[in-house]
Amino acid sequence: MSGIPAGYKQTEVGVIPEDWSCNTVDQLVNDSILAKPLDGNHGNIHPKSGDFVSHGIPFVMANNVRDGCVDLTNCAFIRKEQADSLQKGFSLPGDVLLTHKATIGQTAIVGDVPYEYIMLTPQVTYYRVIDGERLNNEYLRQYFEGANFQRVLQSLSGGGTRSYIGITAQRELPVVVPSSVLEQRAIAAALSDVDALLAKLDQLIAKKRDLKQAAMQQLLTGQTRLPGFSGAWEETTFDSVVRHHSGNSTLIKGKLLSVETTGAFPAYSASGQDVWCDHYEYEGTAIIVSAVGSRCGKAFQATDKWCAIANTHVVWPISAKIDMNFLGFYINDEEFWLKSGSGQPFVLFKQTFARRLLLPNIEEQTAIATALSDMDAELAALEARRDKTRALKQGMLQELLTGRIRLV
Repeated sequence: MSGIPAGYKQTEVGVIPEDWSCNTVDQLVNDSILAKPLDGNHGNIHPKSGDFVSHGIPFVMANNVRDGCVDLTNCAFIRKEQADSLQKGFSLPGDVLLTHKATIGQTAIVGDVPYEYIMLTPQVTYYRVIDGERLNNEYLRQYFEGANFQRVLQSLSGGGTRSYIGITAQRELPVVVPSSVLEQRAIAAALSDVDALLAKLDQLIAKKRDLKQAAMQQLLTGQTRLPGFSGAWEETTFDSVVRHHSGNSTLIKGKLLSVETTGAFPAYSASGQDVWCDHYEYEGTAIIVSAVGSRCGKAFQATDKWCAIANTHVVWPISAKIDMNFLGFYINDEEFWLKSGSGQPFVLFKQTFARRLLLPNIEEQTAIATALSDMDAELAALEARRDKTRALKQGMLQELLTGRIRLV
């Protein structure tokens, strides 16, 4: 076929080397390479939330499968006696996990766990390699992450919030297998090295975020003072140092754009800057506060020309006693804002603006804001490095899993 390089062939998941095979999961089961894939128990015997206990056998849901690992940090547990009585879904170290309901296509390998087994929900399928001389489980997990496999998986799952691909349909999924298990291991090792770097970056980012949160708590309350600063902070009211205004509720319908166009201006909602407007209502720098919902009390800066729409509040300094950047850090704290409601909380602005505050002088505010901004810049640099590393891995997946680059 024209366009296919010598030594390569066309398959349903793209062009691959001639010495590689493209199999269905069912073929790998029939060839005794994979055990029959299984998910968790359905129906009446499926454990319910009332069965959960603080210790026992991990009950792994789709949200516990991420970044190639099984995260048991917030995992539910069921009693071992109940787990032993179930019919299927008993997953062992070395199994490759694939999420197949609602959250589609997340993968992991079950590592060493201090349990006899882990129990899967009906959201997760295990793929157990039973012939490691013909298929490497680390390679299989990386293959499941590849763009070609994910494209097929998503197309068969229906998409949307109710996306689902059952075990029967999964058995028809294509699996590309290099003929040499040594090549499979080399591919898996190269990609796992990138995974390890991503994991280290994630850990470092989490540590830096915790350090920044602790620094905010200490610096913004005066518990820790920066070198060169001393003396008492001044007591004042929030309302005396800022002015504020509700977002424009009339911009909800008919006047907002979902994509940026020429001449459009940012329109800030409770979730941030995610829509645009054909005109602007404010000019300069201010702080937007989310007034309702899950981000209730979160604050972010707006600059230049912009709009603020319903469910937001706009705040500006009106006193030389307060620095804009310091103010942004000071009020970007969910505990700062007084709220009401549980299912859909909302900020009590009148009560919050009447709060009494202790503020350092403007020089110390500026120094605090600079220190915290430096932390933000360091976090942003790490996050950018992580994003570039993720993009690198996607490129490697495409090259290695299609055989465009051969490692052995």
